[in-house]
Amino acid sequence: METLSLYTLQTYWWLLVSIIGALFVFMTFVQGGQTLLYALGKTPDERDVIINSLGRKWELTFTALVMFGGALFAAFPLFYAVSFGGAYYVWMAILFCFIIQAVSYEYRKKPDNLFGERFYEIMLFLNGSLGIFLIGAALGTLYSGGNFIVDAMHLSHWTKQTYGLEALLNPFNVAFGLMLVFLSRIQGALYLYNNIAEETIAQRALHALKINTLLFLPLFLYVAGNMLFGTGYGYDPTTKVVTAESMKLLHNLIAYPLLAIILVTGIAALLYGIYAALFKQNKKAIWYSGIGTVLTITVLLFNLGVNHTVYYPSLADLQSSLTIENSSGSHYTLFVMSIVSLLVPVVLGYIYAVWRSMDKTKITIDEVKSDAHHY
Repeated sequence: METLSLYTLQTYWWLLVSIIGALFVFMTFVQGGQTLLYALGKTPDERDVIINSLGRKWELTFTALVMFGGALFAAFPLFYAVSFGGAYYVWMAILFCFIIQAVSYEYRKKPDNLFGERFYEIMLFLNGSLGIFLIGAALGTLYSGGNFIVDAMHLSHWTKQTYGLEALLNPFNVAFGLMLVFLSRIQGALYLYNNIAEETIAQRALHALKINTLLFLPLFLYVAGNMLFGTGYGYDPTTKVVTAESMKLLHNLIAYPLLAIILVTGIAALLYGIYAALFKQNKKAIWYSGIGTVLTITVLLFNLGVNHTVYYPSLADLQSSLTIENSSGSHYTLFVMSIVSLLVPVVLGYIYAVWRSMDKTKITIDEVKSDAHHY
């Protein structure tokens, strides 16, 4: 691996970041399930079983988010400095939304808690709705751009006093955020349909799946259409000069047909998972939609790092835009981290084993009532 060029290592790490980001999007089924709590759980016992089903997995979503941010920090430190430092208000709001999730799972069932169960259930709803919407809006800026300037010394500053909140005025970013919210609700409904052995909750989950699919599809078409047919940004590999290019991301898929094949496969798997649950009552549909989500999001993110594409355009100064070449760490840093990254399959294998162990039997209301340590 030491003989690999810097550009190859940069591409490798952008692929890893894309995969981790896609895994995070899949894991937001926890947040989606939280927003469905009152739609699927009509009694306290039903809500208890839903929260305990999600509570077994909530740490995985947070872990994936931390890994996503950590990988960006380690491999592409300039992006971390520009976005996490400049779009400060947005990222702090996201952090707050995930803090209240952890607190809610910990204190919801504490005896004599000051606020009561309903307060913490509302906090879980905010985490699943506002938190995911803000993350989606932040990811949308990878395509629509941010208001920053980077000087010759690689020092950056944000040009808007709203520090990232102005992204919410862009229709594309708003649509991206809403798309992720409804996708998480789709995945949440499919997960609960698979994980809970209560028929009344299962039937409500299928109803919620149908409604959220109808809301998700037009948003996905709008976002995908803007990505593929809108204006993108590329740079000259020699001069590094950034220029606008119509349908840049579509041209990338044409240049790399394998990415286009994976993207189509991912979308098909996602839609098949929804179809399998609604029309075949397939309890394992979450795995089709989950794999489809991971493949689709991986390609959409990775597409920003190939074929000399700008992955974070600057709206204040186009030449300050970030690419995998001008924002990455050194060859030595990426090389050392690449060796460590070879352990990732081991970690994923451990997570898979633990997941299977927890889900050997489907959760029921009676099981939750008998558990002294439930959420």
